[in-house]
Amino acid sequence: MPAILSTIVLPVVTKGPSAVRLLSAACEGTAGYLGRRTAIACLHGLDDRALQDIGLARFQIEEAA
Repeated sequence: MPAILSTIVLPVVTKGPSAVRLLSAACEGTAGYLGRRTAIACLHGLDDRALQDIGLARFQIEEAA
């Protein structure tokens, strides 16, 4: 969803009035937040060996995402 939002919708709506740009920025921020939360959840789902393979310890997940 963030890829669709940033490549199709945002270039069109950012040319409009400032209220539309504000809404666009809010949508982009929300999409980024949800993407980070999804990445964190996926990394928490990995076992310690898989995390070690990608160079992360469990306590580093939030910082890495």
